Amino acid sequence: MSDLEGLTRNLMKKGYTEQQILERIVQEYHDFRDIDENLAIKFAKAIFEECRKSDLNTVSEPLLKEILEINKANISIGKQGVGCRGAGDFFVHKLIAELSETDYKAFLSPSSLDDAGAVRLIDIKGFKNQSYKLEDLIIVSKMEGIHSRLSDFPFICGFHVTRAALRDLFVKGAKPISIMIDIHLGDDADVGKLFDFIAGVATISDLAKVPITAGSTLRIGGDMVIGNRLVGGISAVGLCNNLLARRNIQNGDRILMTEGAGGGTITTTAIYSGNHDIVKETMNIKFLKACEIILNSDYIDEIRAMCDVTNGGLRGDLYEINYEANCGVNIFEEKIRNLVNPNVLSMLEKVGVDYLGVSLDALLIYCSETVSEKIISDLKRINIKCAEIGYVDNSMQVSLTYADKREKEILPKFRESAYTKIKKEIGEDTPESLEIMERDIEKAALEALKKRKKIINFIRKQN
Repeated sequence: MSDLEGLTRNLMKKGYTEQQILERIVQEYHDFRDIDENLAIKFAKAIFEECRKSDLNTVSEPLLKEILEINKANISIGKQGVGCRGAGDFFVHKLIAELSETDYKAFLSPSSLDDAGAVRLIDIKGFKNQSYKLEDLIIVSKMEGIHSRLSDFPFICGFHVTRAALRDLFVKGAKPISIMIDIHLGDDADVGKLFDFIAGVATISDLAKVPITAGSTLRIGGDMVIGNRLVGGISAVGLCNNLLARRNIQNGDRILMTEGAGGGTITTTAIYSGNHDIVKETMNIKFLKACEIILNSDYIDEIRAMCDVTNGGLRGDLYEINYEANCGVNIFEEKIRNLVNPNVLSMLEKVGVDYLGVSLDALLIYCSETVSEKIISDLKRINIKCAEIGYVDNSMQVSLTYADKREKEILPKFRESAYTKIKKEIGEDTPESLEIMERDIEKAALEALKKRKKIINFIRKQN
């Protein structure tokens, strides 16, 4: 995929002449398309003119300039590891959560760093309905982005992103009632790619009995981006009466985990390492079935919280959960290892990926000791492996105990486990300039917050 607008602006900044830029854009068109030379030149001139006219150096009005300009951190998304599910990503998401806070608070807000967010119907001003108790109904929502490396495999991409969105509703104790689709394709993508993606989404919709209710289909960057990339996400909405939030976790709770065969990340690892047969291992709805059993049980009140093992793997999830629940955990490596799909585990070991640092799509259950065995037994009846892997304590750290009784504290790395060749080349290590990077990023977030407040005041004064 080629971002022609980004390329043009970058070359303009570097001082390239108009002719040099036009020649480069024309070459990009020829690289991606079988296109007539005159038509390519015509397109290139139009792009150059739009970039020239939209250059912010031509804007003099201060407020307008402030609205349109970006307060840059001068740290790239890639360098900071945003989206890479490690400590660098967590740092930025905490700032995003703070920036997302407004005067109108959610019952479970982004600042909780939980799997999904929630509002209570009783808190929605002006809403009245006497058919149910308002104070009991909670609306849970989730937005799940697609796995970027599955762009060329749209069916499995749609399948896994939809399953992941529903998972995040289930673990909060909610019954999913709606699936919505937001999909963007490069200008040169085949229409069949769109249909294949929707078929993957609809497969989960059918199996989970949750309807698709709305959606949006757009091109990436309109006419300014060429190529066949597919990006976007799935949002889902659910309802519950009792929210299983991480903040409910108590000292002494038992931690259970179900078997995990992975989703989008494991599928990506399999495809790009040439182990295509492993893809089939990931295609199941065991996680959703396990949640249904638990949510319909008579011991639901003894479940404190649930979580899916995704962001940064188990070591990343446990770290985030501890942060929100203000607790520590002690877990047992051998019990965890036994719950990873053996074929998936074998592949990860073969390609040198730490299984504790990647998404396994297993279910974590925090519950009272009294119901631990009952949960394991109930899930076994529907052919889902589950075991107690540890317990909650007040240590404020994640302690991992090995079979030989060795114990060590584990922390998320700067990025999740490198599960593709290119990720291995980039590495997982923390940058030496981390403190400087974080300072500059925090400054950019603060400037964005100031900008928001300034524009709110401007609009209110207009009204």
